[in-house]
Amino acid sequence: MSVRIHEMRLAELARTIREGELSPVEVVRDCLERIEARADLGAFITVTGERAVERAEAQDALRARGGAPSAREPLWGVPLADKDLVARAGVRTTYGSRGFADFVPEHSDPSAEAIDRTGAISVGKTNTPEFGMTGYTENAIAPPARNPWQPATGAGGSSGGAAVAVSARLLPAAPASDGGGSIRIPAATVGVVGLKPSRGRLPFANGLGSPGGLSVAGPIARSAEDAALLLDALAGGPYSYATRAPGTGDGHDSLVAAARSDAPPMRVGATLATPWDGWTDTALDPRALAAYERAIGMLGSAGHGVEEAGWRPRGYPEMFTTIWRASAAAIPVPDDELDARLEPFTAWLVREGRSLRTEGAIRGYQDATAFERETIAALSPFDAVLTPALALAPQQVGWHAEAATPLGNFERQCMYAPHTSFVNVCGLPAITVPIGDPDAPGERPWSVQLVGRPGGEAAIVALAAQLESARGPLPAPPGS
Repeated sequence: MSVRIHEMRLAELARTIREGELSPVEVVRDCLERIEARADLGAFITVTGERAVERAEAQDALRARGGAPSAREPLWGVPLADKDLVARAGVRTTYGSRGFADFVPEHSDPSAEAIDRTGAISVGKTNTPEFGMTGYTENAIAPPARNPWQPATGAGGSSGGAAVAVSARLLPAAPASDGGGSIRIPAATVGVVGLKPSRGRLPFANGLGSPGGLSVAGPIARSAEDAALLLDALAGGPYSYATRAPGTGDGHDSLVAAARSDAPPMRVGATLATPWDGWTDTALDPRALAAYERAIGMLGSAGHGVEEAGWRPRGYPEMFTTIWRASAAAIPVPDDELDARLEPFTAWLVREGRSLRTEGAIRGYQDATAFERETIAALSPFDAVLTPALALAPQQVGWHAEAATPLGNFERQCMYAPHTSFVNVCGLPAITVPIGDPDAPGERPWSVQLVGRPGGEAAIVALAAQLESARGPLPAPPGS
């Protein structure tokens, strides 16, 4: 074929396999070779090559017998991977923790089952920080996830391994999860698309569940259309809880349809405000500001009305730090084993969470509900809201851990990505899309974030696709 397998985007690869131009076995083997060749990037904690090839061989055998994938298997034969917070029966699941280095679950989480239902093939477990508690992917069980554009720098987190795998062309796309920016932060760090769905859009489970409904599953991909395809494919399975996001909205029967359509004129709010203003330094790198301003110009040229959102969040830092600490209290390690089994930052966070009085924790979640209500009301005039994706350039591996105190570490995380966590508190959809810089065409692209209304994935996916069209193609990272 004129295009190498690893260069294909998800939609093209899925079509090519379905039409028989490529077999699942040759695609999976190519993927495994890529993963092995770029092990230096730390994208994976565990690679399940034998299991993946066996599943691919079974699919090839089905086709040889005259069988075919069903319409309910849109990603038949496509290699994907589980984030290592997601349990897969019979496969080592570490939660990014040395304390769980040998844990092999008997049952799969809904997120893993959703991958299997699409017909895709899991090739392993992507790298994540310990229990996904940080916005950078460095742990004591595996090498750090490194940015393919600048390997001395980190990849962001907590879905850092998934983002690296997509950016470096190890996978065509990757399922991930996001509890405070964990899809969007790494996607923006390594120059790919990260889509955080509305609360309840996808079935979700990981090692901690989703206290307060902050964490959701979602896709990382190389385009808005591919992210939409993966989200569409993963949605629609059996649910074990009552909360369910509304339909795609805007008259589209799928998010892929939204990505492929011309977005009608929309009212877009734009804001540089963050809920961390005044609590820590949230100053923007000039290149982040330039990408934000270019996106405003692109949206205006496409016929959208862009105006200052006028959003002024209040009372956020105390509330978020309370519920963040409370969520760590559930990590399943006894108090007297914290230092032996967990990393110092995680152990500190667990102690902080367990020291909270019940009244204080409940008040934190009550305040989060009030913040959600106030923010959705303030942003309701807009079809979407534009913000920067990151405030700072990718930082050297180890930068967060160099902080003098655990709280200082957390401060650095907020300095790096001050625009993401409020989206989780509000349960809103958001997408980060790389914009690029015409004056620096070969460099890592800077990204922006589009936040939608509740259930408003279709609008932000359509806008992201328009930005991609206006921006034009981007180069791959070196070595990809």
